[in-house]
Amino acid sequence: MKSLLVTGGAGFIGANFVQYWLNHYPYHKLVVLDALTYAGNLANLEAVKDHPNLTFVHGNILNTELVKELMQHHQTDTVVHFAAESHVDRSITGPDAFLETNIMGTHSLLKAAKQIWLDSGVDDHRFHHVSTDEVYGTLAENDPPFTEATAYAPNSPYAASKASSDHLVRAYQETYGLKTTISNCSNNYGSYHFPEKLIPLVITNILADKALPIYGDGKQVRDWLYVEDHARGIELVLSKGKIGENYNIGGHNEWHNIDIVKLICQLMNEAFATEPELAQRFPDALSVAKGSAESLITFVKDRPGHDRRYAIDAAKSRCELGYEPAESFETGIRKTLQWYLNNEEWWRSVMDGSYQGWVSQQYHA
Repeated sequence: MKSLLVTGGAGFIGANFVQYWLNHYPYHKLVVLDALTYAGNLANLEAVKDHPNLTFVHGNILNTELVKELMQHHQTDTVVHFAAESHVDRSITGPDAFLETNIMGTHSLLKAAKQIWLDSGVDDHRFHHVSTDEVYGTLAENDPPFTEATAYAPNSPYAASKASSDHLVRAYQETYGLKTTISNCSNNYGSYHFPEKLIPLVITNILADKALPIYGDGKQVRDWLYVEDHARGIELVLSKGKIGENYNIGGHNEWHNIDIVKLICQLMNEAFATEPELAQRFPDALSVAKGSAESLITFVKDRPGHDRRYAIDAAKSRCELGYEPAESFETGIRKTLQWYLNNEEWWRSVMDGSYQGWVSQQYHA
């Protein structure tokens, strides 16, 4: 039986990975370690809370002794490291937490893995580190997409902290022989996405008839990846990836931010037009109920150091791993929109902090 330690497994991407893994590998043991900061929430794991092979531990990756204890007790052979501070705006106003969690937290995990695996002669192991395309910096309009050979050039404290953590993982591979892989993904979207990020923010603000803030001219370009496609990509890295290698996981799907917002407005207008009960369920959604969600679009001052364009070249993952996104943006964004319309209780509870978790009844740190 495989035994995975998943850090940050109650966050957006981590929770989707946990659900994906348990659905596909129900006999594997999963230990989720999460500090349950603002973006980590047990509501994200509600659907799998009764799974017999899931253990949740409320704890911090900076606690190296706790990590070592969990790895020993559960005979962990695989670490999948999602835990990170990840919101660029927050990193600009408060960078310290990003350096502490993303750099020192990753080092804490690497130290624990070295001691539990290498110092004990455990050869069958894998440390997989989940990173971001933001470590590569920014692209001009006609530049080719980022490849795994692109030089790192981070432009925000968040991106710099993730670049540093990538280098630490590589150093433990090169210096100590820890068996590592790294994946750098493009912007994820999908279910359980914390509502401060662009796509869920637009959806929930439309439902509250609030302004849809767009930085600068809205022409920033991002490659969008449906979160379950990201989970499949990590699965392929774990099963087929070469030790010591980096793999880009992208959606082959570049969009201007303003066009994303306009598309969501259009889809929301259509949804309210075809489902009259939505206007009753969301009485505050006055603009979209009139078919004019786009009237809420508001341009605001651009943030400092705002990267203009990200684009992932996932050719290496396609050729070596057989990776291809299963969802087009059209199918993925419709699934995402429907999920938020169907899960109002989830996003309201995580936004106001009112969710009362199941951990107090079932699992304890």
